Amino acid sequence: MTSLAALLVLGVATAALPGCAPNDPAPTFQSGSSVSPTAGQTGAPGAGTPGARDGLGGPTTSASPKPADKVLAAGNPNGRATVPAEARAVDTSKPTRTIGTGTPASCTSAAVVKAVAAGGVNRFNCGPAPVTIKMTATAKVRNANGPKIVLDGGGTVTLSGQGQRRILYMNTCDEVQGFTTSHCQNQDHPQLTVQNLTFADGNSTGEKAEGGGGGAIFVRGGRLKVVNSRFVRNRCDRTGPDLGGAAIRVLSQYENKPVYVVGSTFDGGSCSNGGALSSIGVSWVVLNSLLRNNEAIGSGANPAKSGTPGGGSGGAIYCDGNEFTVRIAGTIIENNKANEGGGAVFFVSNNRTGTMSIENSTVRRNPSGKFETRGFPGIFFLGARNPTVTNSKLS
Repeated sequence: MTSLAALLVLGVATAALPGCAPNDPAPTFQSGSSVSPTAGQTGAPGAGTPGARDGLGGPTTSASPKPADKVLAAGNPNGRATVPAEARAVDTSKPTRTIGTGTPASCTSAAVVKAVAAGGVNRFNCGPAPVTIKMTATAKVRNANGPKIVLDGGGTVTLSGQGQRRILYMNTCDEVQGFTTSHCQNQDHPQLTVQNLTFADGNSTGEKAEGGGGGAIFVRGGRLKVVNSRFVRNRCDRTGPDLGGAAIRVLSQYENKPVYVVGSTFDGGSCSNGGALSSIGVSWVVLNSLLRNNEAIGSGANPAKSGTPGGGSGGAIYCDGNEFTVRIAGTIIENNKANEGGGAVFFVSNNRTGTMSIENSTVRRNPSGKFETRGFPGIFFLGARNPTVTNSKLS
């Protein structure tokens, strides 16, 4: 799906509005999320029925680790947006299984891949110290399992793509992962939640399924929720007019329900479009989060200008499609940049029904290389009406 050709015309019309000065000194900011929900809070009803515990990290069954007293510091610690019940962390105090048997060596890529395929509520038991699991294969959700799949890192686990591969994949329309309904593009399961985890150095470059993108996480269908997690140094293809999502790429969600991103950090991502988040026809609610230092590095915008490969829009967030909404609340979006349009956010609703709101947030120092919407620094917007901005600073 590509944006209307009018985008380029409007881009030229607004090109005279300069991006914010990228050389301003970055503010002192300590990542952390004192308001983020933590493990132990109950999400939506039926958040997973405990089953037999399987020590997937080793040959013997292991008792579940206790929930961490302190979870990962992520997001905007000063964010005060109210988090609805369905957006809160899933209670993982009684997991379906644990990954690992209490030592770092037992927490392997193979154990993660097996746990994700099996579904259910999964915690890690890798010992008390922080651990990085080097993924040697992408963990893929099996659509018939679950229906809820939860990965809770307890604040100490990093999943690393080692700069070589995508970390996590869910696609209800991928026959290899199994068809579970006759309408794969609009089904309520699987429901994937990642919480208290770090996703580092994911790279989906060269992945062509569903158009690619999603260096750390790719999702089509079902539901996705991200709580108190960090995404750092993720990558996807450098060019492409509609490809994006260095950290997360989402295509279709059940009944257009939103992807919730709560108390999370996206730092140092790079892709053709959407240096952090990218979607087509998907709604987002981003609460109490931090998106910084992400880049849209493509060239030629969308549709691609003659002689260019396309891309370069949405330094942090890239959204295209028809009917969708974006709500940003209690969030800081800073020091992102785009070669083309929307150094912070690129939002194009092709049928002009989409809406965006920014509440109690700060959007600053997000230079747009060539175009943005006049009066909204760092944002390029085509929708039903101009973005609604409440108690927020755009500069």
